[in-house]
This record gives sequence, structure tokens and C-alpha cells, in this order.
Amino acid sequence: MSASTVVSHLVDVVISAAPHPEGGGSFKDTIVTFFKEGGPFMYVNIGWLAAAVAVIVERIVTLMFRYNLNAPPFMEQVTKLVLTGNVDRAVKLCGAAPNAPLAKVIRAGLTRANRGELEVAKAVEESILENTPSVQTRIGWLWSIANIATLFGLIGTIVGLIGTFKSLGNVPADQKQALLSAGISEAMNNTAFGLSIAVTCIAFHLFLTAYSKHMVEVVELNALKLENLLSRRNAGETSAMDFEKGA
Repeated sequence: MSASTVVSHLVDVVISAAPHPEGGGSFKDTIVTFFKEGGPFMYVNIGWLAAAVAVIVERIVTLMFRYNLNAPPFMEQVTKLVLTGNVDRAVKLCGAAPNAPLAKVIRAGLTRANRGELEVAKAVEESILENTPSVQTRIGWLWSIANIATLFGLIGTIVGLIGTFKSLGNVPADQKQALLSAGISEAMNNTAFGLSIAVTCIAFHLFLTAYSKHMVEVVELNALKLENLLSRRNAGETSAMDFEKGA
């Protein structure tokens, strides 16, 4: 299967419902022509674009669906169960969200609730170190992909210009304008595509970094709240009212 055929299939999937512009060919044909005019480095950057999209989709699905847990109502329910002596039920509640880092950390502390404050603190700290790195994994790849795509775009630009100027001396004068136009199109298409990938990667890198950082902060804050909760419980504060007074 040729590179142009691959591009055509990719465009079919992404923009099959795109409207037809006035003046002729479809939007799909315009995109395919854009890639053909850009030369071989355009197809290399398609690979980096695919890698970026894969990372973005995987991180969004993981953070917003698999790891997602509404912390305030979850911690409110855990607090009520712990203060009424139903630690086992609180552990089972954590098991209802087996993928969420917050539930894993809280569960680690609850399973050692009767072993003293030091054991709880150690278990919580160990669980945080074990589960929070997965929240931020692969997000940094987007920054690297942005740089690589930009560089490949610039390489395509330079190669296109070099090839064009080398060829200008070997063609008749009446063909030089068309050759120069084609060379400039190849150069600019590479630059535009590389920068488009970079901007997309950087934008999602900023969003996912902020989102994952907030998720880690929520885990750490509620882990501390759990330690304080168990400490007050062991000190004899066995009702929600006592807990609120102590807070």
C-alpha cells in the first residue's frame, strides 16, 4: 500500500463527514494534495501525529474515566463509616473503585487502622509512592513529540528548498516558476504540519499536566485527612460531631 493511499484512508476516517468547499474538489482531496506536495517528511510526521493522538487519548481515558473518583462524597462516606466503627465497610467501599489512586491509598491506610498511627502513616506513604506515578506517566512524551515533529517539519522544509534550488539550474526558464512554486509548497507544507502537531501536543501537555497534578494533590490531601481521622478515632472521637469540633 502506497503512502498516498495510507493518507487517503486516514483522512477518510477523520473527515468523512466534512463539507465540500466551493470551487471543486472535496476537503479530503485538498488534504491529500497537501500531503503529496509536502514530500516524504510529511509521512514521517504522520507517524508522530499518530503517536501523539494515542498518548492523548490513552491519558484522557485513564485520568478522566478509569482513575476518576469524586473525592468529597467519597471521603465523607469513609469518614462516617470510620467514626461509627465500620472500618471493614469503608475498606469495601474503596474496593468499589479498584483503579482510582485515591481509593487505593485510602484502602492502604484503612487496612492498618488498628495498628497505630505510625503503621498507618507508613502504609499511606508507601501507597502514594506506588500509585501516584501512574497518574503522570507518558504525559511528558507529548513535549518530546512536539519537538521532534517540529524538527522533522524543518528538515522537510530545508530538504524541499535544497532540492528546488538544485533543480532550477537544469530546467528551461519557462519551467522555473512552476518548479519554484512546487518547491515552496513542499517547504511550507512541512513547516505548517510540523508546527500544527507541536501546538497540539503542547496544548494537551499543559492540560494533562495540570489535571494530573491536581489529582495527585487531591490524593495527598485526603491521605493526610485519613491519618488525622484515624488518629482522632483512636483518641476517642467516635462521632462526626466530635470530628468536626476537632477539625
